[in-house]
Amino acid sequence: MPDKSKTSRPGGRSARVRAAVHRAVVELVQETGADKVTIPAVARRAGVNPSSLYRRWGTASALLADVADRRQDEETPELLGDLRADLERVAVWTLTDLSRPGGVAFFRADVAPDVDERRAGLRACLERVSARFQGPLDAAARRGETPPTLERVLDRIVAPLYFRVVFSVPGTDERYARELVAELCAPGQAGPGSPGGACFDVQSDRLRS
Repeated sequence: MPDKSKTSRPGGRSARVRAAVHRAVVELVQETGADKVTIPAVARRAGVNPSSLYRRWGTASALLADVADRRQDEETPELLGDLRADLERVAVWTLTDLSRPGGVAFFRADVAPDVDERRAGLRACLERVSARFQGPLDAAARRGETPPTLERVLDRIVAPLYFRVVFSVPGTDERYARELVAELCAPGQAGPGSPGGACFDVQSDRLRS
């Protein structure tokens, strides 16, 4: 079982080792695929004793999931202050991250059943993606707009993107990601204080009327 205190301790040699190991994992996934990544192979590439990796992560799956966590936290897009534009930026960023070399492999590792139970990989992945999209929704609500629910965003944007990338469906590109947002954003039905083209929770509005 990975030692949480060792894995999360910032700074110093521990941080340098983790960075070297993460780089080695990314390189190996891109070169050989996630299923070929082993602790000894990562240790050789990173110049680290394999026993250190076993103590810290325990298994290759746990190590892959740790790298997936770090990748997801990097380079999150900044908000522009317009709900549709913000959702487009997050959707395109999500697609780009998932489509880059090793992206699907890291996603599969993140939700692999043999990852340490404390990680609750699938739940952690969903929470991370949800938080990414929750930011634009919360910002829109603070501006007095009526954003769609997070559940609706997950159903209409996130689920199609992940499905199509995982199963290599042709045409899953930036244009497609923007089209998903456009379909959700009900053109011409702006929320309060947002003229023209703002996102609008059609289902919630119908229930209120």
